[in-house]
Amino acid sequence: MNELEKQLNYPLGETLAPAGGTLEVAPGVRWIRMSLPFALNHINLWLLRDCIDGVEGWSIVDCCIHRDEAKAQWESIFANELQGLPILRVIVTHMHPDHIGLAHWLCERWSGRGAGPPQAATSPLGAQRSSEDASVGARECRLWISATDYQVARMGCLGPTGFGGDRAAEYFASHGLNSPQAMEQIKARTGYFPSLVPSVPPNYRRMMDGMLMTIDGRAWRCISGYGHAPEHIALYCEELNLLIGGDMMLPRISTNVSVYEQEPESDALKLFLDSIDRFLELPADTLVLPSHGKPFTGMHIRIQQLHDHHQERLAEVMQACSERACSAADILPVLFKRDLDLHQTTFAMGESVAHLNALWFAGKLQRRLSADGVYRFGLVPTTWESRHP
Repeated sequence: MNELEKQLNYPLGETLAPAGGTLEVAPGVRWIRMSLPFALNHINLWLLRDCIDGVEGWSIVDCCIHRDEAKAQWESIFANELQGLPILRVIVTHMHPDHIGLAHWLCERWSGRGAGPPQAATSPLGAQRSSEDASVGARECRLWISATDYQVARMGCLGPTGFGGDRAAEYFASHGLNSPQAMEQIKARTGYFPSLVPSVPPNYRRMMDGMLMTIDGRAWRCISGYGHAPEHIALYCEELNLLIGGDMMLPRISTNVSVYEQEPESDALKLFLDSIDRFLELPADTLVLPSHGKPFTGMHIRIQQLHDHHQERLAEVMQACSERACSAADILPVLFKRDLDLHQTTFAMGESVAHLNALWFAGKLQRRLSADGVYRFGLVPTTWESRHP
């Protein structure tokens, strides 16, 4: 555990949700932990006890990527953890693949007649629930997500995204990542998003900032956040003093904040920092359920840590650009001291542009398109220099 982590409190200690099972972290709130085939090797998902239109069941928050291993874990949970009750809705905090990848499968799995856990007939509730199950089976298991993230996810399923294809290659090249090998690999990654998110449900229920959702009789407030995803939604329950923070509030790693080709002049870092400051209005002892890492308290401390972290990185970028005009590719070793594979490099490039753009929008750096077609960022000339080049 690093020094920053030690400033936070982990009520569950080293206890983790069991593979293929759940762990209760608050009344009616259960933790699921699924593996990911990436450097960030897990995602936390949540089961919330629920009741919709008089039907008892559960709501899911976030889904994991589309892969057979994740489906198998979900089937184990359906068979052993639902107490014979159905999934009523699927809530997705944002459109990144590890959060929305299986939303289509989950919604289809629990919609239409006959939906229900494979062992429903032999569950402890058994035959006495058979008539109720028939009515439940006719229900629609709806996706709940922000409108922006739903539409972006739909577009991502249709073709190349900021992680691959010709347009992505051109974008990264304009920021200095232009080695022939990197360009070849990025152009070839046209199916990256669809491979992890093959489709999204054909309809959804919109979540918006400030909206109150009733889940098992408790009010959960939607809190929008920006900079990491188009319109990320976190959920806060005052009665439980609990925040499902998604990727906006992580205890161990800093959330990826990136600028990509779809919105190349975004001030993503400012959007992110302004967004996390909104959590300061919540009680300092709020239990935070993050998408990666362990449940923790100390959210206000964590917000300050993230501000400090990015201010340090901005200072490093400013220093590098004061010595010579830099592209985002030039900034990679400034922000990231370790070796990066291509998957990590695309995220790192997005983060480098985010830090450069933040300084550019703040008027501390100027951006110029060089003769080689690469954007470079350097110091803003003084009044005297601008008049006497």
